[in-house]
Amino acid sequence: MSSIIYTHTDEAPLLATYSFLPIVQAYAGAAGVDVQTRDISLAGRIIALFPERLTDEQQLPNALAELGELAKTPEANIIKLPNVSASMPQLKAAIAELQGKGYDLPDYPDNPADDAEADVKARYDKVKGSAVNPVLREGNSDRRAPESVKNYARQHPHSMGAWNADSKTNVATMSADDFRHNEKSVVIEADDDLRIELVPADGGEVVVLKPSTPVLAGEVVDGTVMHVAALDRFLAEQIERAKAEGVLFSVHLKATMMKVSDPIIFGHVVRAFFPNTFVEYGDDLAAAGLSPNNGLGGILAGLDALPNGADIKASFDAELAAGPALAMVDSDRGITNLHVPSDVIVDASMPAMIRIGGHMWGPDGAEADTLAVIPDSSYAGIYQATIDDCRANGAYDPATMGSVPNVGLMAQAAEEYGSHDKTFEIGQSGTVRVVNRAGDALIEHQVEASDIWRACQTKDVPIRDWVKLAVSRARATGDPAIFWLDESRAHDRTLIGKVETYLADADLVGDTTGLDISIMSPVEATKVSVERIRQGLNTISVTGNVLRDYNTDLFPILELGTSAKMLSVVPLINGGGLFETGAGGSAPKHVQQLVKENYLRWDSLGEFLALAESFAKYAQATGNTSARVLGETLDRGTGTFLNENRSPGRRLGTIDNRGSHFYLALYWAEELAKQTDDADLAARFAPLAATLREQESTINAELLAVQGSPAELGGYYRPDDALASAVMRPSATLNAAIDAL
Repeated sequence: MSSIIYTHTDEAPLLATYSFLPIVQAYAGAAGVDVQTRDISLAGRIIALFPERLTDEQQLPNALAELGELAKTPEANIIKLPNVSASMPQLKAAIAELQGKGYDLPDYPDNPADDAEADVKARYDKVKGSAVNPVLREGNSDRRAPESVKNYARQHPHSMGAWNADSKTNVATMSADDFRHNEKSVVIEADDDLRIELVPADGGEVVVLKPSTPVLAGEVVDGTVMHVAALDRFLAEQIERAKAEGVLFSVHLKATMMKVSDPIIFGHVVRAFFPNTFVEYGDDLAAAGLSPNNGLGGILAGLDALPNGADIKASFDAELAAGPALAMVDSDRGITNLHVPSDVIVDASMPAMIRIGGHMWGPDGAEADTLAVIPDSSYAGIYQATIDDCRANGAYDPATMGSVPNVGLMAQAAEEYGSHDKTFEIGQSGTVRVVNRAGDALIEHQVEASDIWRACQTKDVPIRDWVKLAVSRARATGDPAIFWLDESRAHDRTLIGKVETYLADADLVGDTTGLDISIMSPVEATKVSVERIRQGLNTISVTGNVLRDYNTDLFPILELGTSAKMLSVVPLINGGGLFETGAGGSAPKHVQQLVKENYLRWDSLGEFLALAESFAKYAQATGNTSARVLGETLDRGTGTFLNENRSPGRRLGTIDNRGSHFYLALYWAEELAKQTDDADLAARFAPLAATLREQESTINAELLAVQGSPAELGGYYRPDDALASAVMRPSATLNAAIDAL
């Protein structure tokens, strides 16, 4: 383990890196620790796709593939910041920006006309959605609020909206014909290779949807289908319900992670909300390449180019006025819940709604009760259970509430993360079959044209590791651990069998006597967990991959105000470590504010927490005791940072992300200077600590002086390094002190 890899990502986390990484590299270098970077940004990944079209200076290596291989080794020590999980509008915007910078990249071909365009589309599709996480996550997830963060939240509770007993906010979800209810699950008995095919109902030639999916003995394979006729009926009913109940209509999907299925579902929602417009003008919109799957915003932006664009716009406006009020992303700018599929991501949007009293923002700019539509019922119930608890008992109290840490099954693209290449919008009625090498059909579903069929895989090794990690966390904390598995769902029923087997394997998990470990459905587990957090008690949630995503936003947003303050450790199966730094859901708004006002609200606390764990891992692997001291002093410095309330403020004139980095550097240097475990480090950092303390007012003045004016970054998806560095390091005094180290 010769280096720590600090990832170069996107949006606000990337901008913060321009400010924080020079500090990290200077401090680490003083202890003989090499900190390198790898570019896994959306723009960097796009550039790496087309080396043959670019100049030598423009080309970039495939850093994601490199890190994916590193993650399989004991030497891995990777700090992974949030990255863009690109929706189609984001992907196209990034391509256009790079083209404008002189990169000879092809346009994204929505409907490839030949093999060359099909190849271009296939390459671009590799960077859509959550393309990074499945590659790097060669281990399961241990995500929790560090004690220092939890104590700070108790002493400085964030604001919570009031809940009323008569709140009309609810979740609407399908009761049949969705992914959950149609799921079938099998365990593979021996290594095999599966084919996914469609047998047409009219007796035509079999259509091979995916010719090869290698599987291993013990692997869980699932298949399911959402029948869109039922989806369309459901959506029409919920639109009428929202109007009848006088609440906002909103839809909550995961179009970034479920990058094939959920944009299609989003398109059905847009059609359902504007049925007359699509009946009358749907063919015109399709001919112009304006797809509802990409959102209402893209359609409206393209109407000026159509001869009847004004008529279509009037039709949209009429149906918008006649329907229920739409929840808004930005009411001042007229950005609705249906404008962009990646604007409303369920795991971030639902907790935010619950936190402010069950409200979303309406077209009038005011908060209002909301009907939250989550079509697939697999996990919708956890939000309804939380809403019901708040309606009955009021808002949670961050000053007293307990915690719900998570152990998540995600290694080796487990569960739905691995479903993208096995998700299809069916072209004709028939039977979808999953067939093994011997020709046996393992899974079959009757389908109609336009139905959405998908399969997913979960290997046995990650499941074993997941159970082991859950038991180790229960043993380390003494807290109850609940496996959130529903025996009425096919996939979960299969997993329950494996979990029960591995919990009984003393060679794997040790002696579990005295540990409180149970299995409950997600809804029942939610009820137990929220009852316990009201009592100030902690409950470990042990979940699959998608539910891991949901829980590690839901509970941290309620407990801490943000999921970015969580410690996210991924003990890699082969011995390395991946240290994640929190969520990036509000990153676009932060960038917009920086460009407008030269003020970055992004909170880098997640980076501080991950870095301390990374130093500890480095010290353990290499025997570098100075690295251990770096991690321990960073932890103590972070504690001071929190106690002194040096997180970024929310308005001009207060410290922003850059100011928070200065104070972290100050407190870290002071801890290094006074520690007694490493005299050389103490001597090296004592002058820096003194300089930063003496120059505190000067540095603050230099950091605050730039606020209020626009900032030029030279790009959104690929900022100009020199411009971004100048913006994010505006204090000459601080820079000189750090660089002198």
